[in-house]
Amino acid sequence: MAKTAVGLFENPGSADDVVRELEASGFARNDVRVLGEPREMAGSGVMSTPHTDFEVDLIRDLRAFGANESRAEAYVQGVRRGGVMVFATGSGTMADNAAAIMNQHCAVEIEEVKGSQTYLPGTVNDEVTQDRDVSSQAGRVRSSGSGARLFVW
Repeated sequence: MAKTAVGLFENPGSADDVVRELEASGFARNDVRVLGEPREMAGSGVMSTPHTDFEVDLIRDLRAFGANESRAEAYVQGVRRGGVMVFATGSGTMADNAAAIMNQHCAVEIEEVKGSQTYLPGTVNDEVTQDRDVSSQAGRVRSSGSGARLFVW
């Protein structure tokens, strides 16, 4: 059964370091995917068609891996704010190792979107309490205190 480790990183340099370490640990390059917000798209405003298509495709991909709608939207918000996502797909042990590598490089802890508010590092949510889901859920495994997630599909 394939597992995919997913991590969001605040800057491209961290994501590059993660990719190098994943490849050094035995991941084939085609099993690792790096995704950031496309900067060179024509009409790259938030409401542009290419931009919207990118976000819709990212949500669809995350949902296919097993993320719920609000968690997928939180990842999109992170990418929208300049974050970079790294996906690493492999066997159980390989994916577990990938998540550990991502966490060593400080994968961002993603919080679900509540209404119109998002809970991401670097944002101010003065009037809202954060509600964290720390349990294992069907198809998803989350280690307490870590940002990378494993999706089983």
